[in-house]
Amino acid sequence: MSNPSEFLWYIPNQVEGGHRGDTSDAAPASLDTLTSHAQALEDHGWKGALIGTSWGRPDTFTVATALAARTKTFEPLIAIRPGYWRPANFAAAAATLDELTGGRVRINIVSGQDNLAAYGDSEGDQAHRYGRTKDFMRLVRRLWTETDVTFDSEHFRVTGSTIAPRITPRGERLHPRLYFGGASEAAERVAAIEADVQLFWGEPLDGVADRIARLKRLSRDLDRDLPPLQFGLRITTLVRDTTEQAWADAEAKVDDMAAKQNHVDEHRRAPAVGQQRLLDLHARGEVLDDNLYTAPGRYGGGGAGTTWLVGSAAEVASSLRKYRDLGITHFVLSDTPYLAEIRRQGDQLLPLLRDPPASVGERVLQADQVG
Repeated sequence: MSNPSEFLWYIPNQVEGGHRGDTSDAAPASLDTLTSHAQALEDHGWKGALIGTSWGRPDTFTVATALAARTKTFEPLIAIRPGYWRPANFAAAAATLDELTGGRVRINIVSGQDNLAAYGDSEGDQAHRYGRTKDFMRLVRRLWTETDVTFDSEHFRVTGSTIAPRITPRGERLHPRLYFGGASEAAERVAAIEADVQLFWGEPLDGVADRIARLKRLSRDLDRDLPPLQFGLRITTLVRDTTEQAWADAEAKVDDMAAKQNHVDEHRRAPAVGQQRLLDLHARGEVLDDNLYTAPGRYGGGGAGTTWLVGSAAEVASSLRKYRDLGITHFVLSDTPYLAEIRRQGDQLLPLLRDPPASVGERVLQADQVG
């Protein structure tokens, strides 16, 4: 039985406005502003939102907790860093929030660049960093699913550890999903063994297909002992009523970025492997596949802002369905201004992406599998 598609948005979680040019909120970090985004996501068909993290932003876990308390169905995908949290402290905090919200917590494990010295972290070289991330994910999962846990590795040690409250299993969901990104060989080995969902940025279809095939091979070669790895896409989607309007707006945004090119995005100071892959795409063409726009990466777009899917709702939906055909089941979309686009894309794009209802035969098969 295939996994149904899930659609999340993005909440930038910034003290100052202007993230990716969005200046629509006078108080971007206020609880009222953030709540308006989370409640709009509920009202317009979204499952939840990724909440970004880095030193110098409001604490992501605190923001997620506040938004969960002000909503009913909103599911925060909480970005966290292993060097910022100790695994047992984090496991207890996440288990508590998961129980208080009725199982609405998702976690995005981040191992990329940050101002480590500001909070006393020293991650070492790449091997050390990803070794620590691997141990963090393994220990957190054990603490969520086992009692009296003893764990001793190069990076972490606990003895006789049992967290409270215990996480309530909900169907096949035994604990919050662990999302993970990264395109280096070291990162992919961690994902293949420990992640529940591997997130990709907006690469062309052939690149995503290659990475999915490679991660599946790695999962087999490294004797993954978890359920099969799932895959997600984090990308900017610029949707307008017509093709012409979408491309006119996309080009105007890029022109504005070009005029401000003295701005240096945090992702571009020393690009990680995945970011460099995106930046290199422009050499293949300004538009790849049907409507993957690579020009933003030339002028300061970083991360999910490096490439955009541009077009009418039908055209962007068609492109996203092609990613789904490759095996992508988790989508994290966004565009600015964030609040207005939550509503527009929730109303225009999401209805075109809903999984069709199961046929009678599929429902019978599913019932037999459950029974």
